[in-house]
Amino acid sequence: MKPHSYWHDSAAAFAGAQAEVPEGKADVVVVGGGFTGLSAALALAQRGASVVLLEAGKIAGAQSGRNGGHVNNGLSHDFASLAGRFGLAPARVLYHAFDAAVDSVERIVTEHQIDCDFRRSGKIKLAAKPAHYDSMARGFDLLHREADPDTALLSRADVPSEIGSAQFHGALVYRKSAQMHMGRFAKGLAEAAVNAGVRIHENAEVTAMRRLSGSAYRLTTAGGNIEAQQVLLATGVSAKAPWYFRRRIIPIGSFLLATAPLSADQAASIMPTRRTATTTRNVGNYFRLTPDNRLIFGGRARFALSSPSSDLKSGAVLQAQLRAMFPQIADIPIDYCWGGVIDLTADRLPRAGEQDGLFYALGFNGHGAQMSVHLGQQMAVVMSGNPQANPFRDLDWPAVPGHFGPPWFMPMVGIYYKLKDRFS
Repeated sequence: MKPHSYWHDSAAAFAGAQAEVPEGKADVVVVGGGFTGLSAALALAQRGASVVLLEAGKIAGAQSGRNGGHVNNGLSHDFASLAGRFGLAPARVLYHAFDAAVDSVERIVTEHQIDCDFRRSGKIKLAAKPAHYDSMARGFDLLHREADPDTALLSRADVPSEIGSAQFHGALVYRKSAQMHMGRFAKGLAEAAVNAGVRIHENAEVTAMRRLSGSAYRLTTAGGNIEAQQVLLATGVSAKAPWYFRRRIIPIGSFLLATAPLSADQAASIMPTRRTATTTRNVGNYFRLTPDNRLIFGGRARFALSSPSSDLKSGAVLQAQLRAMFPQIADIPIDYCWGGVIDLTADRLPRAGEQDGLFYALGFNGHGAQMSVHLGQQMAVVMSGNPQANPFRDLDWPAVPGHFGPPWFMPMVGIYYKLKDRFS
């Protein structure tokens, strides 16, 4: 079993980073070489800006290359609850931003001919308890009528046509959702950015940022200093991010396994429609099949951050969950085990905008594969002078009470959600 991401291991490495140290001046410096940063850098360069991208490690080395391979529409929230909080029209805007995010990924894949197995497979959200299905059913009419007519409600009797497991009591199908190979997409996106004129620097950690005037900043790396008229923070959560962001984003681990390739019959027995899948538990699972019939199976597993030892412990939890869900493949070997970090916001909605002259797009709450790409594109429009392009511009973003960086409270949150899953 390899203790690293299947997406990294099964894609060629990006080889287009600059050999020179980052120094001088640029119209825009993008901090972070995941999907947000690469997408924004590409869009900004296509608009004529001189763009430098600084990545502390390797391109897509963090969460962009360490996720489940889903490109899903739909929110973390029940649409009816969202409409109750914001009103129907604003809830539609938020919901449709996730539709647009899948469209953005597909457009970039098509425009730049990125070979990443992109496929509009649809997503199935599986009710882990009868009460979860009842909640789905109560909100379905509003969702289907007001936000997404491409959804379908499935009864328990319908589930075997989608998932070969006896654990589920019904489901919602979202037909706009997709999937792709994250490592190959990252490489293609980075190459597209370089072809557009972006200078990408790997192993170029930003150690300091000093505001000069307006939105201009001087950024310091180990190799040198660079000045920019605008800076986009696209790092996800980071211990070195400005204090404002560390108080508002909660990092939490998410862990994954990749099985050895299944036979065609085994693959058909567990996921005949080959959609992406999520479950309704708070400490639930998400999974999908790859084109070569590996099952990518992930979940929260443990309320801990990713590290080599934590990934293996969480992998053991996931193996037990996989075997319980799909006993027909209980003996299949596990080829990969890895972890990543999800950036949570308190209300589980992304945030993007400008703070102290610093532009940002952060807090994707497990929907980053598509929303990071989309918000990178939209923030390029915002930075070009159109703030209306940001679909989350009107959301308040208060600090999380008692949160000052490391999530000291996560073990207690974990206990709460596990109890909630057990008794509700």
